[in-house]
Amino acid sequence: MARAQFDRNNILDKSIQLFWKNGFSASSMQQVVQATGLKPGSIYLAFGNKEGLFREALNYYAQKIIVQIRSTLDSAPGVGEGICLFLESIIRESSQKNYCSCFLIKTQLELAAEESELYDIASVKLVEIETLFQSYLEKEFTKTESQQRVVSLMIHIFGLRIYGYRQGSAESMREGLREGLPWLPWTHKISSRATLVT
Repeated sequence: MARAQFDRNNILDKSIQLFWKNGFSASSMQQVVQATGLKPGSIYLAFGNKEGLFREALNYYAQKIIVQIRSTLDSAPGVGEGICLFLESIIRESSQKNYCSCFLIKTQLELAAEESELYDIASVKLVEIETLFQSYLEKEFTKTESQQRVVSLMIHIFGLRIYGYRQGSAESMREGLREGLPWLPWTHKISSRATLVT
């Protein structure tokens, strides 16, 4: 059987938008076909089934976030400034009209009640993101301080992703982050430089 010819990343981007909006269970194969522009046979040949496509979409989305975190923190004057920039990018994204929260977190929330490989993948990717932040924090803080601060940081990121989806102005979210994460260098002007990769 001939291999399907298409831009895989483009298909994954389109699939993520569909799954992000509807979730895994509520996205039918007909909707996947419409969103991607692929024929069912091409989808099955390339990804196996809807679950296979969703699995690859989760991995692809997580990798993009990891690349963004590395790029943001590596280019910032310090780790704290880089984290502020990353948090600002989430605020800016959550202020957009069609904001859908975090694909990994939404997957966890949707599939939490069932034993699912997809839930496990989302969980593993979130742990990878937490471990990445901790590795950067350890450049400026002790291991114990880094472990404590990364937990606080992840709690705030989760909260920001959910809270920003429903309510709260950008400035009120910034104020909440300053209050909850006082060890970050909030005195730096960050809003004009922060851009989220989606």
